[in-house]
Amino acid sequence: MKNICAISLIVLVALLACWAAGYRLNLTRSLPVGLYRMTGGPVQRGKLAAFCLEDAESISLARERGYLAAGSCASGLRPLLKVVFGLAGDVVGLEQGLIAVNGQPLAGTAVVSRDSKGRPAPSSRLVPGVIAPGKALVLSQHHSGSFDSRYFGLVPLAALRPVEPVLTF
Repeated sequence: MKNICAISLIVLVALLACWAAGYRLNLTRSLPVGLYRMTGGPVQRGKLAAFCLEDAESISLARERGYLAAGSCASGLRPLLKVVFGLAGDVVGLEQGLIAVNGQPLAGTAVVSRDSKGRPAPSSRLVPGVIAPGKALVLSQHHSGSFDSRYFGLVPLAALRPVEPVLTF
């Protein structure tokens, strides 16, 4: 019994140390399953970022529909992990049924009419136009039904934390 307690304590301490060092486990379909690490530095186009939803409407929808599990955000939900596709000055639009940035359609970014459980998908809150300073477009091309900027619109740049994959499957 003492060995089990000691091993449990060691595992718990190791997990807490990994969390404190910025390591996070992604089990969602938005990006490959695996281990990711929070990094420092500026948010960059084409790179991964983690963030918490901040607007009440998106938080409520994510909670009601089960789009996000419980987690460490102030809302009580799990942070999202997405790719930054647009920053201030970029032009966002819809081309060939896909989200486009600066006139380039992004594969796998169609706004779908039904979510993964067959319910009507939320209306898109993404407004075409120039991305304002302090905002970012975050999407996932990995899963066509990803809950991302297609549905909740642009996110505050200040909310984004750069992330890099460590080990993915």
